[in-house]
Amino acid sequence: MMHSPVSHPVRRTEVLAACAAGVTVVLWASAFVSIRSAGAVYSPGALALGRLLAGALTLGVICLLRREGLPPRPARRGILISGVLWFGFYMVALNWGEQQVDAGTAALVVNIGPILIALLGARLLGDSMPPRLLAGMAVAFAGAVTVGLSMSGGGGSSVLGVVLCLLAAVAYAGGVVAQKPALGTASPLQVTTYGCLVGAVACLPFAGRLVEEAADAPVPATLNMVYLGVFPTALAFTTWAYALARTTASRMGATTYAVPALVVLMSWLALGEVPGPLTLVGGVLCLAGVAVSRSRPGTAARGAALPAAREETAREPGRGAAVSGPRQDPDNAP
Repeated sequence: MMHSPVSHPVRRTEVLAACAAGVTVVLWASAFVSIRSAGAVYSPGALALGRLLAGALTLGVICLLRREGLPPRPARRGILISGVLWFGFYMVALNWGEQQVDAGTAALVVNIGPILIALLGARLLGDSMPPRLLAGMAVAFAGAVTVGLSMSGGGGSSVLGVVLCLLAAVAYAGGVVAQKPALGTASPLQVTTYGCLVGAVACLPFAGRLVEEAADAPVPATLNMVYLGVFPTALAFTTWAYALARTTASRMGATTYAVPALVVLMSWLALGEVPGPLTLVGGVLCLAGVAVSRSRPGTAARGAALPAAREETAREPGRGAAVSGPRQDPDNAP
């Protein structure tokens, strides 16, 4: 069988995007373990600001080394919106909400985010909703619900906490959908760096609290805050943007359903929290749902991915914009 001359770039793009998405979900899962330490010492706003400052500093140094300039003008609106909603509001609301409700309830409410991303992506970005994606999201959400229920027995919940987690989920979805068009003209590094900077500026009202709390905080808590900024923020949001530029917002949202399963595993290994049978079943369902949502029907999908590969090879070196114009994502991209 003859292979298309662009089949190799297609495969390479798929592998790189899948690896980037994998790095993101692993680091985001690790963030939940670090937040337990830092969140016990730092207030929600101070923790968000400290995390964003560490992330913005790291990304700023990388931008200088790579000589990345300002993002193109068409991308700035999306970066501004995603920076305020996702980097700023989401982190404060989630930190605050997790202090008001138990971990299981927080996981249940926040995990409606990928569903909102799919709905907003279909409505605002024209993302398709193939049956495999819908089926995978349904299975993964069932797994997230199972994990959440299995973790909800030992804590309490409040109306305020549930509302805060719900607002965090809405901000997360809005930030992702706003970020996607920006990646059509700006590089993933530019989108992440300036989004993180916008979020840090939005959280500056918490600067006084951060200074006060950092003076008395134990070293491990502060190190965990720095870790949150360097890895789950600077690195993971950049790999997220890289993968998002090469697939649909809906499919990337579904990929984050792997996070609850990884959190269960990391809590088991790092904190000695042995998961129960119901938690394990939920984790398996999460991973199975992600696998289904990212699968594709062989030849048809390969043919659909060819335009994306051609466009990928036409990109300017070091930039996220395609020379040929706005990017149209195939339904079966990774």
